[in-house]
Amino acid sequence: RVNEEQGEVLKTERQGEDAALEYERASADEVLARERQARRRALAALLALERDRTDETLRSERERADRAINSRDEFLAIVSHDLRNLLGGMAMSAASLLSVQGTEATRDQVVREAQRIQRYTGRMNRLVDDLLDVVSMEAGQLSLVRRREETAELLRETLEVFQPLATAKGVSLHSELKAGSLLARCDHERILQVLANVVGNAVKFTPAGGSIDILIEPVEREVQFSIIDTGKGIEPEQLDIVFERFWQVVKPARAGVGLGLYLSKCIVEAHRGKLWATSEHGKGSTFVFTLPAASDNDSATNCEPPIG
Repeated sequence: RVNEEQGEVLKTERQGEDAALEYERASADEVLARERQARRRALAALLALERDRTDETLRSERERADRAINSRDEFLAIVSHDLRNLLGGMAMSAASLLSVQGTEATRDQVVREAQRIQRYTGRMNRLVDDLLDVVSMEAGQLSLVRRREETAELLRETLEVFQPLATAKGVSLHSELKAGSLLARCDHERILQVLANVVGNAVKFTPAGGSIDILIEPVEREVQFSIIDTGKGIEPEQLDIVFERFWQVVKPARAGVGLGLYLSKCIVEAHRGKLWATSEHGKGSTFVFTLPAASDNDSATNCEPPIG
């Protein structure tokens, strides 16, 4: 009888242990199920968030691509229009030359038409050069030949070109070099291109009776060029985009394709300098760029690798 009682006790204990084990197993399964469900919800939320982010990124990239395509199409339309106009002018001038009889009285007319053709071809060449420069810069293939350059010579050549244009327009063009001899390390032709773009814009947008000042001065280890005009100025919201490709002060004006300042900024930055603008609308603008000053240890010539 004692054995029977002990057997009943053991049986009861085992049943209790089995019940406890079954409860623990059920509880663990329930906890695991809840954890799995929570993970599924978290994963679903994460996937939804990532999908939204991906969709937003794709939308942004699509919009950027659309803007680039629109900008390209607008650019090509402008270039085609300008080149067609120039070619048309050349064709008319050539036709006029063909119709001129070879007499002494008509020599002046022949000279005028020939000079007009030269101006048209010069403008076409500058446009093509700008296009090639953009392609070279964006491909990282624009090389510079930097030398010790006398800034007085850069200033002289710039004034030689733009002083007659400013005078003819009734605009005063002044210059100041705040040093007897100020050397910069730069590519002579490229910096002349920058000066031509910036000073040319100043002459173009400064009305008769206005003035333009070109100031060159040493600033720490750099040479700073400032072009200050009393033109119409630039709207504050446009100062951030003034150096972008195809930007123009007046969109309807057939004044170019808007590459000059973009190219100028690329050239200055390739020299490890900076180019920026300040302006007060209706009162004028100031464009400033810096170049590294030439030191006594600089070699005479240094061919820089293409910019990238």
